[in-house]
Amino acid sequence: MSTQGEDRKRIVAGVDGSQLSLQALRKARHLAEALGRPLEVVTVGEHAISLTPPVATETWSPHTEAEEVLRDAVRDAFGDDVPPGLQRTALVGNPAKMLIEASRGAEMLVVGNRGRGGFAGLLLGSVSSTLASHASCPVLIIHRTESE
Repeated sequence: MSTQGEDRKRIVAGVDGSQLSLQALRKARHLAEALGRPLEVVTVGEHAISLTPPVATETWSPHTEAEEVLRDAVRDAFGDDVPPGLQRTALVGNPAKMLIEASRGAEMLVVGNRGRGGFAGLLLGSVSSTLASHASCPVLIIHRTESE
């Protein structure tokens, strides 16, 4: 997570690979370009929930999974037209907590209203709801359009 100077506050996009998070990333790019701000895309990998402690293996770890989600999200959102200077950050932990941390010093945090899990009928997911209440900067929450 960046600690840019006041004159270079960044736009942060939180992505989890869902279609709404890709829309959020595209919107964040538009805002960053319009405002002349750097763009940072953040993905947070979570430990698997199980009755035994999560164990990283040679082929899987939450950080490796987060890096893959991040790579795929950037590719899916931008194709070959990746914004110059795009900062990519893959973290492991509680998504809401880590994105709140990422919001420190940011101009704006942009996320989708629903992630990959949960109940599709809810207006806000638990992460976007928490971010709206606790982020250190304004939060733009992208909702599904009627055409989807």
